[in-house]
Order: sequence, then C-alpha cells, then structure tokens
Amino acid sequence: MRHLELTDLTRLLRECAGEDEGVDLDGDDVLDTLFLDLGYDSLALLQTTGRIEREYEITLDEEAIDEAETPRKYLELVNRVLSARVTA
Repeated sequence: MRHLELTDLTRLLRECAGEDEGVDLDGDDVLDTLFLDLGYDSLALLQTTGRIEREYEITLDEEAIDEAETPRKYLELVNRVLSARVTA
C-alpha cells in the first residue's frame, strides 16, 4: 500500500512552492508546525495538493485540507484517503 511520508510531502512542497530560507523542512519539529510558520500559505498547499492528487490518483476534500494546518494533520488526511482507496 502506498503512503505519503513526510519526506514526500516536504519534497513536493519544495517543488511546488519553494522553501523559505529561515525554515528547515528536514528538522524534527516540522510535523507539528503550522504550514504558515513553515512559509506555506493556502495557495502553496493548493498547488501541492493538486500534485499529490495527480501523483497518487486520489481526490482530497478541500474543507479537510483547510483544517489540516500542520504536516502531521495533512499526512493523516492523505493517508486516510489512500487507505480507503485500497480497501474499497
């Protein structure tokens, strides 16, 4: 079963929206840091979400994405959809 890992998410964030010089996306505290504090606004997340939907062939709920304010919550959302797809 395919999962989205933090390394996949940070790679896609960098590719879709770049990286703020003052942020270490490889740091240990990234999982629970707000996307805004990491330098990613809603447009950056929208671009990244579109890429994930294409690469993983899934559709993500826009409201749920808005509520996923940290990488941990975002990964949980994506992986829940991926798991549901496998069991369907």
